[in-house]
Amino acid sequence: MSQQQSTGPSWAWYRPMTARPAGEKHRTATVLELFFDLCFVTAVAQAAAAFEHEVAEGHIGHGVLGYALVFFAIWWAWMNFTWFASAYDTDDVPYRLLTLVQITGALIMAAGAAKALKDYDFTVITWGYVVMRLAMAAQWIRAARADTERRQCCVRYAVGILLVQAGWVGRLALPDDGGLPVFAVLALAELAVPVWAERTTRTTWHPHHIAERYGLFTIIVLGESITAATAAVRTALDTDTSFSDIAPVTVGGLLTVFAMWWLYFSQNASGRLTAFRAALRWGYGHYAIFASGAAVGAGLAVGIAHSSGHAHISDTAAAAAYTLPVAVFVTVLWLLHRSPGPARGIDAVWGVAVLAILAATVAPSPVLITGIITSALVAAVLAAHSRVRQSPHAVRRSTTR
Repeated sequence: MSQQQSTGPSWAWYRPMTARPAGEKHRTATVLELFFDLCFVTAVAQAAAAFEHEVAEGHIGHGVLGYALVFFAIWWAWMNFTWFASAYDTDDVPYRLLTLVQITGALIMAAGAAKALKDYDFTVITWGYVVMRLAMAAQWIRAARADTERRQCCVRYAVGILLVQAGWVGRLALPDDGGLPVFAVLALAELAVPVWAERTTRTTWHPHHIAERYGLFTIIVLGESITAATAAVRTALDTDTSFSDIAPVTVGGLLTVFAMWWLYFSQNASGRLTAFRAALRWGYGHYAIFASGAAVGAGLAVGIAHSSGHAHISDTAAAAAYTLPVAVFVTVLWLLHRSPGPARGIDAVWGVAVLAILAATVAPSPVLITGIITSALVAAVLAAHSRVRQSPHAVRRSTTR
């Protein structure tokens, strides 16, 4: 019976964990991956909410550093699973069970996010990370047993994960957890594991699948920003705040998030994932994309609280809590999307937009102005792409296909 005619389940009790083809057709995100993301975004929401609280209370430097550290743990755990699943998703019972264990670890991390950000106490997050990483190492060991061609690569991944994880647990025994220097060393070690492991043989991650997975998580993060802003609007209105007081912030926030979505999906991401170095650049660069995207929601909530008189910070600090994450998002997206050719002329527009967003920090109605700027950037990008498609070079290339 053909695959199209089969009415049975796609999963199996057990399959050898051999590598999936990198050029596999119709490779899309699975329902388990979507479930993983939806559970994982709980940790993102907790980190963003704690960040919002710290900024609103005036603990800006403390909140920014804590948020950066907490989000690294969240992002790195998500990214490791995503790239592994792109190459070795067998969708059998052991794979599903180990993935559910990883989801459990993500929920433990979510429970510890607020305490880690506020007090720099990473105990709960570390143990949630232990649960996730032990399951991830087990997945790599399964792959090493079945995929003889890439066995050394898989073993390196498993060993690297376990060694660095031992370092995270050992960090808890140090005075004050070893502080920022020890965290930085261990974070760099985490980033080095894929580079070291893939020196032997490359895993068969799927470009289209990876681009889709990153795009879906970006949508979830932006959706979380909308959710946080909606909750802030409701809270403000419940305290007898007039909607006219928060209307500029609300409208500007919607314009900005809509523009961020449009800008992100204005490019063919899978076409850029052509080599391992490009994949590293794309994958690692998304730390800033995801972190700033979630921080935009927190900054928007701070702006609404400030407009309704419930944030204990200055006008400039409240504006910066919003404009800086937007500027980071636009800047990193610009760098990830840059490409040679006629479209390079749009670079100046992206640069001007970033500077204008930063300048909006000291302008009246900074959130509304930021929304207008990002919307104008979308229009400029669309116009530039239209000119490129209509250029003689593009037309000549399409007629020769």
